[in-house]
This record gives sequence, C-alpha cells and structure tokens, in this order.
Amino acid sequence: MAEAEAIRPSRWRDRNLLLLGILGFSAGVPLPLVAGQVLRQWFAESNLSLSTIGLTALIGLAYANKFLWAPALDALRPPITAWLGQRRGWLLLIQAALVVTIAAVGFTDPAAGAARTALIAALVAFLSASQDIVIDAYRIELLGADDERQAWGLTTYVWGYRLALLASGAGTLLVVGALGWSGAYLCAAALMLPGLIATLLAQEPPLVGRTGPLGWRERLRGAVVEPFKDFLRRPNWLAILLFIGLFKLGEALAGVMTAPFYRALGFSREDVATVATVFGMLATFGGAMAGSWLVGRLGVRLALVITGLAQMLSNLMYVALYHAGHSMPMLWLQVGIESGTDGLADAAFLTWLSGLTSRSFTATQYALLSSLAAVPLRTLGASSGWLAQELGWPGFFLLTTAAALPALCIMLYLLRVLPKTDIKAG
Repeated sequence: MAEAEAIRPSRWRDRNLLLLGILGFSAGVPLPLVAGQVLRQWFAESNLSLSTIGLTALIGLAYANKFLWAPALDALRPPITAWLGQRRGWLLLIQAALVVTIAAVGFTDPAAGAARTALIAALVAFLSASQDIVIDAYRIELLGADDERQAWGLTTYVWGYRLALLASGAGTLLVVGALGWSGAYLCAAALMLPGLIATLLAQEPPLVGRTGPLGWRERLRGAVVEPFKDFLRRPNWLAILLFIGLFKLGEALAGVMTAPFYRALGFSREDVATVATVFGMLATFGGAMAGSWLVGRLGVRLALVITGLAQMLSNLMYVALYHAGHSMPMLWLQVGIESGTDGLADAAFLTWLSGLTSRSFTATQYALLSSLAAVPLRTLGASSGWLAQELGWPGFFLLTTAAALPALCIMLYLLRVLPKTDIKAG
C-alpha cells in the first residue's frame, strides 16, 4: 500500500503523461471546426438552407468508419517522415496536413460555394480520424502493460481533448468578430502546432512482440473480421446492434440543427459560444459524473432505462425554447438540461457497451461498437435539415423526441432477455 501511494504522485511527473495531454489536445482541435458547431454556425450565417446545413453531418463519416483504413496505418511505412518511426512518422505527416487543410477551409466561402467548403472539411475529418488512429496506437504502445499507467495516460489524453474542444469550438467563434472567418480558421490551424512539437520531441514506442508492422491482411483480420465473427456468435446480436445504432438517433437529428435553430431565434454567435459550447460542455461533464454515480447505485440496467428516458424527454426543451423565443434564461435552461441528460445517458450507455465486449477482443470490439453508435449522427443526421424545413421547428423537435422510442423499446427487450450483469456499488 505504501509503495502504491509512493508511485501515484510520481505519475504527474511522468513526461509521457504531459505528452499525451498535448496529443489529446491535437486530436480534439479539428472536430468542432469541420463536423461540429463552428462550421454549422458559419453555414447558418451564410444563409444556407437547412437541408444544406443538415448535409454537413456527412462530413464526419470518417470518424464512424476509421477502423476501415486503420490496418493501412499499421502495415505501410510513412512516406517522407519514416525516419521518425512508424507511429511518429505517420503522426507528424498527418498533423502537418491538418494545419494546411484547416487553414484552407477558412479561405473558402460557403455562401459562394458550399460544396468546396464541405469537401475540404471532409478531408480535414479524414485526416483527423487518421490522427486518432495513430494516437490511440501510440498511447497504448508507449505506456505498455501497466494498467494504472494506461489509466493515467487515458485521463490526461481526455482532458487535453476536452480543452481542445473549448479552444477550437468556443474560442474560434469568439474571435470571428475581430478576425473574420478566415482569420479565425488560421488561428484554429495554429492550435495544431503544440501537437507537432510534441510529436518531434516524443520517443518512438518499441514494437512489442513483433519485428515490424503487421501485414494488412493480418491486421484487417484481427481488427475487423475476428471481432465481428465473435460478436455474431452471441444470442440477440441483431437486436444489440440495432439498439446501439438507434440509441443516439434523436440526439443526432437535433444536434445537427442547433446552430441554425439558435440563429433563427436571434441568439448571437457569442451566445452560442458561451452558453451552448462552454456551459454545455460543463453540463455534460456534470451529467456524466452523475450518470456514473447512478450506475454505481442502481446498476447499469436500471440506470440505462432512466437515463435513456431522460435523454429522450430533454429534446422537448427545444420546443419550450421555441415558444419562449429569444430568452437567455430559457437558453441556459435548455442547454443545461439537454447537455446534462446527454452526459447522464452516455455514462450508462458506455458502461453497458463496455460490458458487451469479449475479453479476447476488448479494444477492437469496443472500437467497432462505438463506431456503430456514431453512424446515425453521420448518416441519418444529414436528413435533419430537410425534416426541419418540412415540419417547422416545433414539429421537428417533437419528431426527434419520438425518434428515441424504437431504441428504448429494443432496450427494454434486451434488458429482459440478456443475462443480468449489473455493476453495483460496493
């Protein structure tokens, strides 16, 4: 016990933890700029149609399908930067490309050609998803088999990632007024520079258990084929996959339309940055902590029911905000409830998802299942603009509430037929 207490404070002096925090920051920078609030705010201010804004959900398809080209990043040597090693070589190449492409997005004009902006943004998303693949592999290999060290490394990575979401999300929106959209995206591109420096100063992890990169066939079989085959052998696998794919459907439809919805009600870019982005993220943190406590007190099964219902009903706050109009107190309330319940549901959902994975394929099955959970946002979410145009704002948000019902019905069925493997406190 004394030895453990002596080790724990030294973790904060571990140079690799600081490195992973910076790389986590680098991983989080691109997301709001091309597949989140910032780009949609820009499209809304360019007076593009709701259906066009809805199609921006497709830009993030790379995040949901990154496992498809992950084998190539293992099997192929990086061009130009191979002298840095397999991981750092790919990482430096990808990060440099992200600096250029993020800046390039800022030099487009969505009002004059939304397709060009979207295409460059899709390239940024592809590079960003590729960076995620390499950083995840680097983190696991760098920290080795020490579970405690892996946990500390993941914690610092996540905090770096969350700080980047604030810097590139709220930060970019707040400087647009002074610098314009081109200048704001140039500043956002500069946020990638700490990651570039960290990659150059980092050490290349050893290739444990192999002498070189795996062949692409072996990597594809281990990363995709075998985990899927293992999963498809279990009972009720189709219902499980349907539930995972539909659980976030209502949230996905509503989330794509928040920027044009707030603008239609007269809320400014600064209002969106401070309330919807900064306060929303804090509310999500709080909800996730409360959700973790709820799982410990009630077990994951009951917590999944309660938080799933709360997440579904929270979409009704958009209807309430619509009827309240341009009301800052109601905006704070809507963002707090909607973001808080999302955090609640995420805690229970991710805990349940983790319990589904086989011990033989923990990392790969979890990656595949979590990618499936992102599919509605990146596909069906693209129809949200057309639906909002056809139904109007109140009808649209009532539909997003109802869209959660199929997943809840499947969830109740699964909780009845699957083994009871609750995680209880104590």
